[in-house]
Amino acid sequence: MQRSAGSRRRRRNTSRPFLGGAMAVIAAGALTVTGLVSTAQAADVNNAKNAGFESGLANWSCSAGSGATVSTPVRSGTSALKATPAGQDHAKCTQTVAVKPNSTYALSSWVQGGYAYLGVTGSGTTDVSTWTPGSTTWTKLSTSFKTGANTTSVTVYTHGWYGQSAYFADDVEVTGPDGGGGGDGPGPVIPAAPAGLTAGATTTSSVALSWNAVSGATGYKVYRDGVQATTSTGTSATVTGLAADTAYQFTVSATNAAGESVKSAAVSARTAKPGTGGPGPAVPKHAVTGYWQNFNNGAAVQKLTDVPADYDIIAVSFADATPTPGQVTFKLDTAGLNGYTDAQFRADIKTKQAQGKNVIISIGGELGTVRVDNDASATAFANSVYALMQDYGFNGVDIDLENGLNATYMTKALRQLSAKAGSGLVITMAPQTIDMQSTSGEYFKTALNIKDILTVVNMQYYNSGSMLGCDGKVYSQGSVDFLTALACIQLEGGLDPSQVGIGVPASTRGAGSGYVSPSIVNAALDCLTKGTSCGSFKPSKTYPSLRGAMTWSTNWDATAGFAWSKAVGPHVRSLP
Repeated sequence: MQRSAGSRRRRRNTSRPFLGGAMAVIAAGALTVTGLVSTAQAADVNNAKNAGFESGLANWSCSAGSGATVSTPVRSGTSALKATPAGQDHAKCTQTVAVKPNSTYALSSWVQGGYAYLGVTGSGTTDVSTWTPGSTTWTKLSTSFKTGANTTSVTVYTHGWYGQSAYFADDVEVTGPDGGGGGDGPGPVIPAAPAGLTAGATTTSSVALSWNAVSGATGYKVYRDGVQATTSTGTSATVTGLAADTAYQFTVSATNAAGESVKSAAVSARTAKPGTGGPGPAVPKHAVTGYWQNFNNGAAVQKLTDVPADYDIIAVSFADATPTPGQVTFKLDTAGLNGYTDAQFRADIKTKQAQGKNVIISIGGELGTVRVDNDASATAFANSVYALMQDYGFNGVDIDLENGLNATYMTKALRQLSAKAGSGLVITMAPQTIDMQSTSGEYFKTALNIKDILTVVNMQYYNSGSMLGCDGKVYSQGSVDFLTALACIQLEGGLDPSQVGIGVPASTRGAGSGYVSPSIVNAALDCLTKGTSCGSFKPSKTYPSLRGAMTWSTNWDATAGFAWSKAVGPHVRSLP
């Protein structure tokens, strides 16, 4: 993993068009057609459906999963659209609206946040749009258009701009003669029952639950043994106040303004016995790991509580070497993290753990020079990592040593740490591709040596050249075959499938090379677990218990509008 934007991380050109000054005037002139705005007649209606986003994204479609509904800020009602540009996607959200031919319509929407555009295509005459460079308060965008002689529908859209912050939209109006679409459209319908309800981490008094999102839902109700226990606006909740060592049955329903769905299929879970808990919550069967940066290298600066719930393991990057061989220490970069205090950080670790997440300390990175190559340094490593766990409350350790590793003494160090921390210690590893080409490599040997206490190996499938797959063929990075054929080496080389994860950059800026889209990651996961969505390489068998995926980093994910975690997180949870 890389601490700085330089070195091996070579960024592509991320410059964006300059929209200020004269160019903004030109752009505005090109985008806006004047002289068409007219006062709507009394009989006119708003032909847009779900114009206030009260039914989620029903009737709307947003590019690259860029849109979501939020409860704040809103101009009216309880919801508004939030759309986040990422990479080359400018977060375009569209709706097909029924209109009458040869008619004039007033088009408007209230917007807030970053650059926001409003427009229409397919009018049959002159398509129009208007925009604003952003506002901290609700601002109304207005224009109008006339339909052609054969036009019965148009496409209304909003979008932001490359490299700009998220924009919000609410109360879209396409006001004019009724196009036959039912005015503002039918009211919300009762949503479907949630699917995929799963019980996650448990304590002596709580059970963490998660489920799949339901289209049109604005909230969810969670039931314990048939009685409502809590509510949630997202797709997860933790039910608290439970008795230790007790079995419970849980269901969840979806709600919106129209009412409540039927309850989901039930899932059972038992709380932990007193005194048997490990250092932290249990890692889910399928898990997502994300590295959190304790430094500012141009990616979004985050607090731990800013890391989305899609991440099950958060690796704090990085612990630093001391003059004593093998010993590590950690200090929060308060100045680089915009004043994030040590006290806040410690409290946020507890908050994440209460949500069923594991927070671990990562050792090494691209610039890390921690050496564990004799008995004394192995003991110093184990003692210092355990001291950090005791001091900050970390649940375990991540081994990301990119400058060499001695299998004999790292094995000793991790076994000493395990003896101190006990069962439940989380140990992850992030080797480079070259480190896992053969079981004779030091990283691979270490993983096999500690297989009984190892959580997951998330190999870095990036900043790599071409590599051999388990079939002896050479594969280039950036493809589904590269991910699956190289994972196969670990899967067939002795690691349990539950100890294998796919590590990729969260955005093109997160690594020098090897970025793949979230859809490629999901295809590789499906290929390995289900035998579907494979490329030219198809494993001889499937590995349904494959652990999941990892990304560098949660900060680069945030910079790209969380496009990676929004796509990969739910997919990992849906694996068999």
